Amino acid sequence: MNPTLKHFSFKAMGSFCEIQLFDTSRIRAKNIVKQLTDEVARLEKKYSRFRKDSFLSKINASAGNKLGLAIDDETQSLITHAMNCFEQSDGLFDITAGALNEIWDFKKALVPSQSQINAARALVGLHKISCKNSHIHLPRDMQIDFGGIVKEYAADSVARLARSLGAEHGLVNLGGDFSVIGPQPRGKPWTVGISSPISDAGIMAKINLDDGGLASSGDYERFFMHEGLRYSHILNPMTGWPSDGLRAVSIAANLCSIAGSAATIAMLMDELEAKTWLEDSGLSYVYMDSEEVIGSAALHAKN
Repeated sequence: MNPTLKHFSFKAMGSFCEIQLFDTSRIRAKNIVKQLTDEVARLEKKYSRFRKDSFLSKINASAGNKLGLAIDDETQSLITHAMNCFEQSDGLFDITAGALNEIWDFKKALVPSQSQINAARALVGLHKISCKNSHIHLPRDMQIDFGGIVKEYAADSVARLARSLGAEHGLVNLGGDFSVIGPQPRGKPWTVGISSPISDAGIMAKINLDDGGLASSGDYERFFMHEGLRYSHILNPMTGWPSDGLRAVSIAANLCSIAGSAATIAMLMDELEAKTWLEDSGLSYVYMDSEEVIGSAALHAKN
């Protein structure tokens, strides 16, 4: 019997999620997906900054404690990845920018004062964190936010778990962050459409994935207009102000977590710097700049 495609949709991490699997048995596919969604739920419970009972909330509550807090290998791995991104981006990718998120209210469309921004920036800086002897030490009042990492990490983790459970052909989509379990039967790639930042129904590009992952970042999902200026939710930790470079960028890499970090870094850069950085990265990408011009490498972009 030839395997057929099964779709499973669910809500997690504040996003619409979907897992597609080719299998000859829907019951077996459902059993696999149940374990995969449990893995997503585990990671959300562990690392959500919106849950008071999450381990991440315990980390943030330990800020200022000289003894620090014991962390497991998984958390250490996430922090190590964040530190590598911090160094490679010269401080642009910073998971300690939580204090800035507190003062920028995108629901009420409020622009904080420069003095508020300066005070918040004093609590930002991943280089101020210490990880040693399986303990993390945060300065007083500092906050960590894994928002730019954990969904992409979850996509990779779910794909890896699916393969270990015997799935050979499937695709994970966690709110627009994709990880390939395996290509479609007979090696056919998965075609993923990338939404346009300027059209609710438009597609900016298409990419064929047969392995690895794809992640996107853009200024169009959360923003507000104030006195004729556009303020994006993507905050530059170096200035405390929203980024004003590219409108959107999507990147494909060997892991969704790598793609997501690279996309975030590109969004935080000056537009010209971001374009040069993407060209030199060796990654497949597509972006839309401030003039709504599309640029790409190894992607099927529509201009």
